[in-house]
Amino acid sequence: MTTQGSGFTVRPLLAEDHGPLGAITAGAYLGDPLLGFTEETAYLEALRDVAGRAADAEVLVAADEDGTLLGSVTFVSGPGPFADVAQAGEAEFRMLAVDGAAQGRGVGRALVEACVERARQVPGCRRLVLSTQPGMLAARRIYESRGFAREPARDWSPVPGLTLLAYVLELG
Repeated sequence: MTTQGSGFTVRPLLAEDHGPLGAITAGAYLGDPLLGFTEETAYLEALRDVAGRAADAEVLVAADEDGTLLGSVTFVSGPGPFADVAQAGEAEFRMLAVDGAAQGRGVGRALVEACVERARQVPGCRRLVLSTQPGMLAARRIYESRGFAREPARDWSPVPGLTLLAYVLELG
């Protein structure tokens, strides 16, 4: 799967992308002051571990025409080791991140759209789900403008003091 954006492409992960995408992903979370991430935040290890998540899920990459990496997202085709909230008949995406220098170019929107397209290819998949932090305002705007609806009954807390908001898109 390769899709075109405005001057960039969304494509599958390559082995040489692992290190740079780990840095981009961690940097995107560290760079958002509303999230309160610091170098001591335990979740940063998971954000940097692109190879680890690629072992259990698909990582989609946005790259400029010259190969510069702009961002990525992790797509999970259904319930399994890397799914947080996906149930039977659902796909999920996680860890959407766009390099700060590439924000505002539609990269996040293109990565979300690639996940929607990918979910439609999964046999029996009826819904695409995700979790996000309340402070991820730009991401939430993308999800809501794309038709994702909040599903508060599926909100959850991975650690005390942090509630993640669940969103669902009916693929019908």
